[in-house]
Amino acid sequence: MALLEIENLTVEFDTVTGRFRALDNVSYSIEVGEVLAIVGESGSGKSVAMLAVMGLLASNGHIQADRVEFEGMDLLNMSRRKRRKVIGKDISMIFQEPIASLNPCFTVGFQIEETLKEHTSLDRKQRKARAIELLNSVGMPEPEKTLKKFPHQMSGGQCQRVMIAMAIACEPKLLIADEPTTALDVTIQKQILDLLMDLQAKSGMGLIMITHDMGVVAETADRVVVQYKGKKMEEADVLSLFENPQNPYTKALLSALPENATGDRLPTVSDYHMNGEGAA
Repeated sequence: MALLEIENLTVEFDTVTGRFRALDNVSYSIEVGEVLAIVGESGSGKSVAMLAVMGLLASNGHIQADRVEFEGMDLLNMSRRKRRKVIGKDISMIFQEPIASLNPCFTVGFQIEETLKEHTSLDRKQRKARAIELLNSVGMPEPEKTLKKFPHQMSGGQCQRVMIAMAIACEPKLLIADEPTTALDVTIQKQILDLLMDLQAKSGMGLIMITHDMGVVAETADRVVVQYKGKKMEEADVLSLFENPQNPYTKALLSALPENATGDRLPTVSDYHMNGEGAA
C-alpha cells in the first residue's frame, strides 16, 4: 500500500469570470521512504494538489477526485476532528516564503511548542526540551536563545530551518516541501537541501519536493512528476527522465537548463509549441 495515493484529482476555484480549473485529473502516489519531485513552472498546479491533501485550499476552492488516501485513509471524506490528528503529525508541510509563513506575533519557541502541544502528550518542560532538540537537529546555533526570538529577528535561511523544525516536530511519515529554497542565496539553498535529505534518510519518511528547479530534482528525487497548466505531462524515475524524456514539455524544461545551451540563446517552452496537449 502506498503512503499517499492521489487518483484523478481536479481542483477548481470560483473567480469573478467563472470557474477556473487549476488542476485537471492528476494522479500519482508516493511510497514509504521515497523522494518524489513535482516539477513545473509557476502556475502549473504543483502546490494546489498538496494544499488539497492538507485541507488548506481557500474557501473558493472545489475538489473532485476518485481517491485521495493516506495509508488507506480517505482524506477527502475524513471528519475534521480526525483530519486534525493526521495533518501536522503524520503529514506535514514546509511552505514557501518561511518568513511569511511564521506568525510575526509569536516567538519561535511558542510556535514550535504549539505544534507539540496539539499533537503530543508532552508537558510544558518536555515541550521546551523537544523544541531545543529540534532546533539543534536543523543546525540552528544557540537554540535556547532562538526560542525567544521573533521571526523578523532572523534571516530567511534561519526562518526556513525553524519551519523545518516545526514540520518534523512530530516525526511525520510524509513531509511536503513546497519550494523550500525559494528566495535563499545559493549557499543557503545547498544547506537546506542537504538538511532535508539528511533528515529524510535518517527518518525514512516519504518526501514530496515541489520545485521548478531541475537541478534540485536531479539532486534529490527518486521519481519525478512533471506538470504543465494543471495537467500531468510525464512521470518517470529521475534517471530515465533526464536521459530519455518523453514529453515535449519535459524536453523543454531540460533544454532550458544553462548547461544544455547549444546556441546564442536558451530555448523557451514556446519553442516546443506547448498548448496543454500531451498530458500523461
